[in-house]
Amino acid sequence: MEYLGRVPAPPLDRFIDDIYCLTGVPQHRLMNVPPMPSAHLFLHLDGPVRLWDSDPSVPPVVFTDGWFMGVWTRRFLFEYPTRARLVGVHFKPWGMSPFVGMPTAELRNRWAPLDAVWQHSVDRIRNRTGDAASAAETLRALEEELRSRLTDAPARGLDLVQHTGGRLEASHGAIPVGSLAEAAGVSGNHLANLFKTHVGVTPKRMARIYRFAQLIVSVDALSPVDWSELAQTAGYFDHAHFSREFKDFTGHTPTEYLALMRRSPTGRRGPHDIGLMPAD
Repeated sequence: MEYLGRVPAPPLDRFIDDIYCLTGVPQHRLMNVPPMPSAHLFLHLDGPVRLWDSDPSVPPVVFTDGWFMGVWTRRFLFEYPTRARLVGVHFKPWGMSPFVGMPTAELRNRWAPLDAVWQHSVDRIRNRTGDAASAAETLRALEEELRSRLTDAPARGLDLVQHTGGRLEASHGAIPVGSLAEAAGVSGNHLANLFKTHVGVTPKRMARIYRFAQLIVSVDALSPVDWSELAQTAGYFDHAHFSREFKDFTGHTPTEYLALMRRSPTGRRGPHDIGLMPAD
């Protein structure tokens, strides 16, 4: 598929890592997605998308337009249509909060239809991103919609979450959470409650996801992989814990994951497919 993405202009870049457009025929239709340090907005302009939670008690869902989802702490699966035309937003973990008018904790490990969060927006975006619109025009329309939805005043505590979350991001989750609270001059419980409100997870859980994401980014499936060295570099000092967390997050052992990626290279093109694993 063809990928076009970019970081949006200020002030959106405080809250969003990138916006992107994917078009074409997917190499793999069914994808397995591990937890990643971001929240998302997806708008599908060509065909329905089916999603499955890795928790078997949660029924699958089908979206014909678009959906929001918060930070996930477990993997999920989604199925592309036969031909994809998808517009996506990677929010920073705390970045969805100023756009949705609801506690992002309500979107943790959940999907919500786009129109349930942004009422009457699907038709407006579709009218501006018709079949003839280029990927660049589609991204401009999405960026304008995001700008119009950005609240003027940050919600209580969001600035602190953004600051401490930025430190977690820069360190790939290696900073002790206690030192973050101490540096911010607040209690650990207070910081955890703010994160639950604006991110949906605690700083400790967010640090785990950043650490795992750093590990996945470091894997070069086309070269020999020393899992012990990669794990230690990413901050995993207990091999048994690393193996359990890797299996929890991906559904595979490290050896199985590497074999899968070597059989089915996804041709990394941008942030949209970091960590994605073919599941078909």
